Amino acid sequence: MSLSATPKAPGLRTAPTKRTQDTPIHDLLHRNISISVIVPSFNRAHTLPRAIDSVLSQTRPADEIIIVDDGSDDGTAELLHRHYPRVRLLQQRNQGVSAARNRGIEAATGEWIALLDSDDAWLPGKLEAQLQALEAEPAVRLCHTEEIWIRNGTRVNQKHRHAKSGGWIFRDCLPLCVISPSATLLHRSLLAEIGGFDEDLPACEDYDLWLRICSVEPVVFVETPQIRKYGGHDDQLSRKHWGMDRFRIQALEKIIGSGTLAPDDQAATCSMLAQKARIFAAGARKRGNLELAECYESKLIL
Repeated sequence: MSLSATPKAPGLRTAPTKRTQDTPIHDLLHRNISISVIVPSFNRAHTLPRAIDSVLSQTRPADEIIIVDDGSDDGTAELLHRHYPRVRLLQQRNQGVSAARNRGIEAATGEWIALLDSDDAWLPGKLEAQLQALEAEPAVRLCHTEEIWIRNGTRVNQKHRHAKSGGWIFRDCLPLCVISPSATLLHRSLLAEIGGFDEDLPACEDYDLWLRICSVEPVVFVETPQIRKYGGHDDQLSRKHWGMDRFRIQALEKIIGSGTLAPDDQAATCSMLAQKARIFAAGARKRGNLELAECYESKLIL
């Protein structure tokens, strides 16, 4: 199974229709399930042990841990071979986090996929809490959790706009990313149908995937924090790329053009695209970049 983007629509494999929430998909109560954990990493040997140890400390153990080394030159492979010999290591030239996640998902043997960024960590009951939540919702294939934010070693409160929830949350996903990859547990059939992470997006690839999923699927939300999300370090994508909304605009344009949205969702998405393009164009004009401003102003003619 290939999870990369298809020529018809990058990152979108099919034109799924909205499913009703009472359609059974899985039955966790009466059979054993398998969970594969996918951890992409690029030059994160200094934080990777914290992430791996948090998986190994789960009250419900994962069945497989896959580390995708995305071209690191900081001794990541040596660290894993020496201290974590039972972890499955995949190595590739540097292609970005989307390609690394997609490769790990394709190689995974588990029925359920749990994502974990190499600079984050799970709390011990994360997988167990998510399986319990999914048992009560057999039609749902994506579960995410509340999180604790750590910035430069200090716990910080999330802003109201980062509030998370469950159910049909597509419109909540439009302004910004409200699902953290490290907080997710999802059924691999969902990725087979929707497609994987868009490898053409340098950033906001998670925002793009959650839009595509949440436009046709409800999600389950665990209200108690189950992950620690660390930020403030120099190698975060949000620091590497200026103007992150330009990637969200790309994702919005893509899903608008996919033809998969319900009419009300299409209208809401077009409105959000216009709002983001207007703000981005104004910022470009303020910085004297008239060519860029005109490019984004043209997107206002829908």
